[in-house]
Amino acid sequence: MPTKIEKDALSGTETTGHEWDGVKELNTPLPTWWVYTFYATIVFAIVYCVLYPSWPWLNDHTQGVLGYSSRVELAQALDAQVKTRAVFVDRIRTASLADIRKDPELFNFALAGGRSAFQTNCMQCHGAGGAGSHGFPNLVDDDWMWGGGIDQIHATIEHGIRNADDKSRQTMMPRYGADGILTSPQVAAVTDYVLSLSGRGTATPEGAKVWQEQCVACHQADGKGNQELGAPNLTDGIWLYGGDRDSIYRSIFYARNGSMPAWSGRLDEATIKMLAIYVHALGGGR
Repeated sequence: MPTKIEKDALSGTETTGHEWDGVKELNTPLPTWWVYTFYATIVFAIVYCVLYPSWPWLNDHTQGVLGYSSRVELAQALDAQVKTRAVFVDRIRTASLADIRKDPELFNFALAGGRSAFQTNCMQCHGAGGAGSHGFPNLVDDDWMWGGGIDQIHATIEHGIRNADDKSRQTMMPRYGADGILTSPQVAAVTDYVLSLSGRGTATPEGAKVWQEQCVACHQADGKGNQELGAPNLTDGIWLYGGDRDSIYRSIFYARNGSMPAWSGRLDEATIKMLAIYVHALGGGR
């Protein structure tokens, strides 16, 4: 409640005349520097509103006398980046894969570009680090169905596997059981033979006979496969669709024959080269 203005006995400062529950308010002015700072912020806000876009209208906003636009600034920055990047992209487009690898500056740029393209186009199947998953090859090991040389990797990315591209990898494994080429007992016997190639099963004469008649042409007599045909090595512990007995049986009975898109119609040649460089550098390239 208002009271008379008086001087506080302890501080010597006048009161404002306001008192609440016996507590009197001192009339202590704000520091001069704080007042001037406050006035400066008001002036700054007014100047800013005049110079830059600030106040919204119904369908637009004030433009400011400087005509500044963050979108224009971003577009200019991106355009400058594209022009800088174009110098390297043009060099990659005309250089061979071997020459790119020999040029440290170009190689590092290709690695960075390939990593970006991989994250955008490839990680959905092969994983962020290229480790793959069930039915999608691991790109960081040294087991390659179609070859792990950089030119082979480039060809696989460019044309893909079992698709409409006339240069794609087209070899296919027969559906031995589903199409009646082999009986179920024969599929079971050759499954055991395949397991024996990696020391995990016992081969029977029936399995060996089926293997010789049906499988050697692609996987070779020792089971180590043939990269020219995309026939995997069956003697190691790396399996695209699972290496347990049931998975192998299903692979023989129904076949798998997974496909990969041809990226030549989706990505430009420079990007495909950068992808090949990146995949080759993941650790499994030869």
